[in-house]
Amino acid sequence: MNTRSLRSRLKPHLWFQAYWVVYLVWFFWLDLTITDPKYIIHSPIDDFIPFNEWFVFPYCSWFLLLAAVTALLWWNDTESYDKLCLMMFSGMTFCLILYMVLPNGLDIRPTAEAVGRDNIAMQIMQLLWKADASVNVCPSIHCQSSGCMALAFSQSRLAKGRPGLKVLAWVWAALICASTVFTKQHSILDVVCGLALVAVWVPVFYAKKTKKAA
Repeated sequence: MNTRSLRSRLKPHLWFQAYWVVYLVWFFWLDLTITDPKYIIHSPIDDFIPFNEWFVFPYCSWFLLLAAVTALLWWNDTESYDKLCLMMFSGMTFCLILYMVLPNGLDIRPTAEAVGRDNIAMQIMQLLWKADASVNVCPSIHCQSSGCMALAFSQSRLAKGRPGLKVLAWVWAALICASTVFTKQHSILDVVCGLALVAVWVPVFYAKKTKKAA
């Protein structure tokens, strides 16, 4: 690929990634300033979901999914990449605004002493708990962004005629969503609200495509 062709791929689409600077500064500012959330998120269903530290691995795999899907769509399917960025970044922005207006948090995280296990997964969980306070949880950005990635990838040219890749995308996203409740990083309500932010884009971007396919 020559320099001109590469430049055409970089513009105007790669600049979307500059949003991460805004997001990270905003997110961690909220994480530091909202220390006493006004609303505690809880559902009776949360009490029936056991804590399982091994789900920290699919939870952390979010970073791999993000890098892989973003890079693959940017390089191979610009239209799907643009849709992903619009869906994901607008949802993240909505979540951050909501955290400011309705500061929320959790009180369902166990302590390492209460769990009573010492293994590599618990060690990672304790690092995660130290880095990520139990505030700014609803809607779950982890779930919202995972759903956006699965949706955009499964509807892209890369997955066309490849049902196995579509299943892989959705199963991976589902595991990440499940991990948020099994690690007690989120309530089931956070998951539902996060995925609802994905669902609103289906009729906008993909309804016509579905009708044509039918």
